[in-house]
Amino acid sequence: MAELPDLTVFAKTLTRLYKGKTLNDLEIKVAKKLNVTSAELKTALEGTTLNQVERAGKTLQFHFGKDQVLGLHLMLRGELKAISGDLPKHTILAFHFTEGKGFAVTDVLKQATTTLSPPIAKAPDALEITETEFLTLLSRRKKNIKEVLIDQKAFRGIGNSYADEILWEASISPLSIADKIPEKQAKKLFRTISKVLNEAIKAITKENGNELKGELRDFMKIHGAKIERSPTGKTIRSEKIGGRTAYYTSEQKLYK
Repeated sequence: MAELPDLTVFAKTLTRLYKGKTLNDLEIKVAKKLNVTSAELKTALEGTTLNQVERAGKTLQFHFGKDQVLGLHLMLRGELKAISGDLPKHTILAFHFTEGKGFAVTDVLKQATTTLSPPIAKAPDALEITETEFLTLLSRRKKNIKEVLIDQKAFRGIGNSYADEILWEASISPLSIADKIPEKQAKKLFRTISKVLNEAIKAITKENGNELKGELRDFMKIHGAKIERSPTGKTIRSEKIGGRTAYYTSEQKLYK
């Protein structure tokens, strides 16, 4: 699943490639995840100019002319692919712009979700939450810290993969209870969030260049079934937390 760093790079790439171009045709192949009818969506967007693509939490938001905003959540298997000739396999939505340029949203599971005029989220973004807000959030949560980090109703953008990377970097066990983490370590965790996410954004930007590529995980230190040891040589353990696999090592301190 695409997380904050991937989506940040996608948003910048899409803006760079398609900003200022008019959407001539919105080709809808799968309509079950739309919040309006296909006809309503096409009427709202076709003929308008793309002004900007932004990331909001774990979604992309396409800002078109006439104050139209389209939100896109790629869900588990959604991808963005440049159109060259025929549409890619498993296309659910295709954007055809001026000069014959365009891209498709593909999803083998057909779960990627588009929302016209998405509501403003109440939870802060993971790169915008303040230290005070973060510490307050942790002090009120009695769940495992891993579950808190990936709870999009708490704050948005972090998913399963980056939560593991962040917790390892901060030397905190994913099994730690959020409100039991000492303030000093909680502040370190707060700083680590922006450090890990921004470093990932830089790495993905460098790798992707000017192309729409999939999620990049090659640089991850502990999250991955094929990674056996951490950079410090510790054996990587795995355990199900909240229905998802968490990867961690013995060097991460447990607070309970």
